[in-house]
Amino acid sequence: MDDALVKVSGVSKTYPQGSTPVLALRGLNLEVKAGEFTAFVGPSGSGKTTLLNLIGALDTPDTGDVLIEGESLRHLPRAGLAKLRLRKLGFVFQDFNLIPVLSAQENVEYVLVLHKVPAAERRSRAEEVLDAVGLADCRHRRPGQLSGGQQQRVAVARAIVGEPALVLADEPTANLDSDTGGALLDLMLSLNRTRRTTFLFSTHDAMVMRHARRVVRLTDGRVVDDSGHALS
Repeated sequence: MDDALVKVSGVSKTYPQGSTPVLALRGLNLEVKAGEFTAFVGPSGSGKTTLLNLIGALDTPDTGDVLIEGESLRHLPRAGLAKLRLRKLGFVFQDFNLIPVLSAQENVEYVLVLHKVPAAERRSRAEEVLDAVGLADCRHRRPGQLSGGQQQRVAVARAIVGEPALVLADEPTANLDSDTGGALLDLMLSLNRTRRTTFLFSTHDAMVMRHARRVVRLTDGRVVDDSGHALS
């Protein structure tokens, strides 16, 4: 039985750019097991963000397929992709993507509103994850009242509150200083160990690479080095 959480099979993706299309991924194959803490790295244009977007069902490949827990994304309708993202995936973006008029707790609860979780349970679960990321005392503050590191911690709490199979983080430390970024990575590694949450990163940051237990290096849309699975 295939035990891959994520399976990328023969995926290619081209984007239009003027008169010369850009081939972002070239027949790429990759598997990720549950519990990994993995970084996709490479120079700009190497395909790492494209790969993350395809795994996150935010884009579709031209050829090949992506499977999440054995479920093919290629032929799912738009509504099916949205449902899969809600049920199985969490996202952490470099610009936080918090809703500015909502408090930290309300931002975290928003995912559970989409899951149709009752109000009392929403509050309890949001408080639990905000406590886990060290923001119990800040839960009533809006994003504009929080530091960049605190906002990114809220984003992590929002990503994990629905208990997704996989969290995708696109350059999560890009807008943070080194101390704050290091603390955030320590937090996510702790969540990976204690909750068995699987994390995939797209990054240029050497600090993220040092924290990762598997590093997949891409160049020109191909995997050129893979330091191995985090789990045997």
